[in-house]
Amino acid sequence: MRTWALAIAILFALSAAGSDEKSTLNQLPLKRAPWLSGQQMFQEYCASCHGAKGAGDGPAASACKNPPANLTTMAKRNQGRFPYDYFYAVMQFGALLPTPAHSSSDMPIWMPLFYSLDEGNKAVAEQRVQNLANYLASLQAK
Repeated sequence: MRTWALAIAILFALSAAGSDEKSTLNQLPLKRAPWLSGQQMFQEYCASCHGAKGAGDGPAASACKNPPANLTTMAKRNQGRFPYDYFYAVMQFGALLPTPAHSSSDMPIWMPLFYSLDEGNKAVAEQRVQNLANYLASLQAK
């Protein structure tokens, strides 16, 4: 199952043959980033679209159907608190509300991919999401 999931995992990379050609998103195999580091997982799984600092300005952002969300303003958009429950739901089920960043299939649903990386170990997959959420919470604009 792990090989199957790795083969279909979607990570985005920007590729453009020339300035007049439209950018496209390519499928790449999912790499196994350390689950203890939210920062390393963010850089491996999220930064290509959301940017190194989470502002939605990653190198693949222009190839997305809709602009990736600025993840540094999640708390600001939620009365000053990081929306952990919303984040967990998006990671598990995809976008819950039609938002510009998640109204298309550009963003993968990560929880099943994490389960596959950790050979079905639910506790480790859930810890991945917790560590990623904690890292994103640390990036929030003041």
